[in-house]
Amino acid sequence: MRHILSVTVNNQPAVLARISGLFSRRNFNILSLNVGETELPEYSRMTIVVEGNTDTLEQVKKQLYKLIDVIKITELNQSNMIERDMAIVKVNCGKNQRGQVIQVVDVFRGKVVDFSLDTITIEITGDENKINAFIEIMRDFGIKEVVRTGLVAMDREMNNNVLTN
Repeated sequence: MRHILSVTVNNQPAVLARISGLFSRRNFNILSLNVGETELPEYSRMTIVVEGNTDTLEQVKKQLYKLIDVIKITELNQSNMIERDMAIVKVNCGKNQRGQVIQVVDVFRGKVVDFSLDTITIEITGDENKINAFIEIMRDFGIKEVVRTGLVAMDREMNNNVLTN
């Protein structure tokens, strides 16, 4: 089962190594890991996507709380969260294909960030399914390179029913 954890930690050197080591010792594969400073510079927030059973996850959470730098752990509810992933995709693209590629980029609300005589580089942001669908379509043109940020996510406000994207 896939789990998404939001972990608030002290913004200190080696915290990432201690936390990833804990997951490794518990034989949990980290599918995605994203770390960044919060609104308070003394803290960082980690978004960790892992695959594993619930019992083992509970043990990992207990072990995480034993680490002095861990402030808060939240398992995000996947039906009530905001998530984003970003990818930069470099695609083979000569003059004859450039128009087709740009049309697909526009449909996915992506952004062309670079191009050369033989390639076009696109930035695409959205949920994981959108990124995966875009990459799959770009395979027809020939992908040269893909880099992804990994998932960032947070809980939705309970009274927020106006915006859903």
